[in-house]
Amino acid sequence: DEALAQCTTDISGRAFLVFNADFTAERIGSLETQTIIEFFRAFAMNSGMTIHINLLYGDNDHHKAEAIFKAFAHALRLALKNENGNAVLSTKGSLG
Repeated sequence: DEALAQCTTDISGRAFLVFNADFTAERIGSLETQTIIEFFRAFAMNSGMTIHINLLYGDNDHHKAEAIFKAFAHALRLALKNENGNAVLSTKGSLG
């Protein structure tokens, strides 16, 4: 749709979240828009991942949230694979 989000992840053991997105509505259906950042904060802290999410543009809050979750899913899938399609990529060699 009209929204575009970008996400970069690092499975490093160092938990951190950068979340650059704003919503105009308090809710999308029954979902409170404030819980979207809280979901990603909890995910980052509990997984030990660094996650950077940037909503580049969008008008419709539903489309913005959808773009964010899709960008995250795609980044996570890529972070979990190496060139051979298995194992976890790490600049430190391997994760314990």
